Amino acid sequence: MIDNWHDAIVDLAYLATAIMFIIGLKYLSTPKLARRGNQLATVGMIVAVLATLVSRELRVTENGQSETSWTNIGLILLALAVGALLSVVAAQRVKMTAMPQMVAIFCGVGGATVALTSVAEFMHKEDLGRGMIVLTLLGAVIGSIAFTGSMVAFGKLQELISGRPVTFPNQTMANGILFGGIAALGAAVVLLQDGSTAKLFVWILFIAALIFGAAIVLPIGGADMPVVIAILNSLTGVAAALAGLIMDNMAMVIAGALVGASGAYLTLLMAKAMNRSVTNILFGAFGGGGETASGGAGGEQKPVKEASVDDAAVALAYATNVIVVPGYGLAVAQAQHAVRELADELEERGVNVKYAIHPVAGRMPGHMNVLLAEANVPYEQLYDMEQINDEFAQADVALVIGANDVTNPAARTDKTSPIFGMPILNVDQARQIYVLKRSMKSGFAGIENELFHDQKTSMVFGDAKATLSAMVSAVKEN
Repeated sequence: MIDNWHDAIVDLAYLATAIMFIIGLKYLSTPKLARRGNQLATVGMIVAVLATLVSRELRVTENGQSETSWTNIGLILLALAVGALLSVVAAQRVKMTAMPQMVAIFCGVGGATVALTSVAEFMHKEDLGRGMIVLTLLGAVIGSIAFTGSMVAFGKLQELISGRPVTFPNQTMANGILFGGIAALGAAVVLLQDGSTAKLFVWILFIAALIFGAAIVLPIGGADMPVVIAILNSLTGVAAALAGLIMDNMAMVIAGALVGASGAYLTLLMAKAMNRSVTNILFGAFGGGGETASGGAGGEQKPVKEASVDDAAVALAYATNVIVVPGYGLAVAQAQHAVRELADELEERGVNVKYAIHPVAGRMPGHMNVLLAEANVPYEQLYDMEQINDEFAQADVALVIGANDVTNPAARTDKTSPIFGMPILNVDQARQIYVLKRSMKSGFAGIENELFHDQKTSMVFGDAKATLSAMVSAVKEN
């Protein structure tokens, strides 16, 4: 009777956790409630951990008696302490500009946890049914792919690995053979069910899945990293849900399903924003072509008009409508606070300032939103591409800060361009355009931006943060 009540309380705790996760995720869709959503989800996770610590699974039976396994609890508490310490250090030291890399690591760690848990379940549990074996193998494979795929994504984002597609002859065939081998090993394990051979096959399958995860992300270029991160995030959620089924933990099932579903939906939205299919992103080796010079065919140099900080400041100070277009260059320069200061100065002069956010600007979904939120830019001033594209024609000045491929008019007109058909921000329709960049270096797609050669465009070269700070001073003097 006591055990029944005990199990009921644990189940209610898991139910409460699931409800808090769902509400917390809902709150994340509203900037004003996002912090509360994070806090609610954190409370839910604490409840789930406490429920797990007192669950029946952590009790061992000796001589017909159920006793608490203090060794297991001690190991769990030790792991929690280590994880908490690493998290606190990371939260204090990792810069907002490195948040995409941090997200990639989170996805990878989650995938690795599920993969190792799945392998351990197979190795230590006997009489697993074929259905449970299938779930265990799927958890191991998907978790392994998420882990090494995320680590490669981290390497590309951190520029430890080239952002260009890393390819070799017959790579697609090799990946196909590797995937077929993983499927064959999985089928063999399901047929064998148990024994030393089955366990050996599981270890081989685990290693093969690790290799496969790295192999499918290496050929993907830097421009596709936002979509890749969303895919990996979804895979981690699916793997966590599978682990929950394996361990009969409904909190993990629900949390994993939420992450998997939201990640899959985000993936589809990001792919739509690039006008490409998910399969094309995964297998198209886009987003990392060779560097192109600022010139046309045959090396012919196209004209580029350069402007000074003072020139740009005068145009901004006497404008009526200004649209700011942030990109990865803003993140690299950590210029989010400087652009907020410039916007504040312009608004004091009666200038209407808005921010145009492309869905794949930066290196992860919502990257620009996060950076601007850190600088306390009012959320009401942030506009998605669909909301603001028609307003560029009425903008006196468009100020582009480090954005490249998402502003390239070639996406509309050049059928030979790798970004042809991708929806872009209509920056070229503004009356006057100022682009802040360090150099004429191409973006992630490795192609030249035709916007830079538009007659209305003036290039302001230099570090974005320093340039924006100088603009603030220049605007004050006008």
